[in-house]
Amino acid sequence: MWQPSAIYPDPAVEILDERFLKYRLFNAAVERLAEGLRWGEGPVWFGDGRYLLVSDIPNDRILRWDEETGQVSAFRRPSGKANGNTRDRQGRLVTCEHGGRRVTRTEYDGTVTILADSYRGHPLNSPNDVVVRSDGSVWFTDPAFGIMSHYEGQVATPELPQNVYRLDPASGTLDAVVEDVRGPNGLCFSPDETILYLVESRAEPHRQIVAFDVGADGRALANRRVVVDAGPGGTPDGLRCDIDGNLWCGWGMGAPERDGVMIFAPDSTAIGRIRLPERCANVCFGGRHRNRLFMATGRGLYALYVNTQGAAGG
Repeated sequence: MWQPSAIYPDPAVEILDERFLKYRLFNAAVERLAEGLRWGEGPVWFGDGRYLLVSDIPNDRILRWDEETGQVSAFRRPSGKANGNTRDRQGRLVTCEHGGRRVTRTEYDGTVTILADSYRGHPLNSPNDVVVRSDGSVWFTDPAFGIMSHYEGQVATPELPQNVYRLDPASGTLDAVVEDVRGPNGLCFSPDETILYLVESRAEPHRQIVAFDVGADGRALANRRVVVDAGPGGTPDGLRCDIDGNLWCGWGMGAPERDGVMIFAPDSTAIGRIRLPERCANVCFGGRHRNRLFMATGRGLYALYVNTQGAAGG
């Protein structure tokens, strides 16, 4: 059973490389903010309201955690078996829905707009994670995870390869920018948006994080390379970049001692680890200064103040 650390520094925050020392606050510890979820995902911070949203996929709901009171309440139920969430550059919620097999945007008045639910006449598989670039384009992954059972969606036969898509904000055109990926999962951009990072969660022989250079047009991807080989049992999931280009990646379920968050420097070196009692599915940065790491896990929500800030758009 998880217990908060009684001492500083928190032994759950591990230094794997001396470069991580600058990011660990010696007097900050891992906190558990919520429990009782069935599979937590897609945390997203709303600084204007001082609250965090987090998906609970099997329970078909999005929960709201309020920073000021610490209370947890239902933000949306049913949620369409919502998974990944982010905000666009106008502050609106953008959500991947397994149940509806679609990507939606919640408008300021609470109405829901469908951004994408098909490609070339075929329904999407089950949109998983999503980010919005500074040009307003919406990028999302579309594995088949949500149509493999009735637990996180509805059973269906895939009609499309497992792609990564880009939705153009002006024309509404949907393009497959990475095609037939082996389990596309978490994705994020580097702080200057010149690199797209992508988790291939069904890659063989090991799951991995790959990177692409983003063209000057903000559309074309090139120079695919593996930046992190997760190794035997490694299970990367959702990830975000900080302002220094470090990757903070949800991890675990291969072995209990690996459950939590792994932090990789831009040169791919593992520099730090945050140990949690269960797999971490996804992360985001929030708080007033974007220096609080929120971690959605299988059954809960955790947080840790760190000495960096999340890159914009995460």
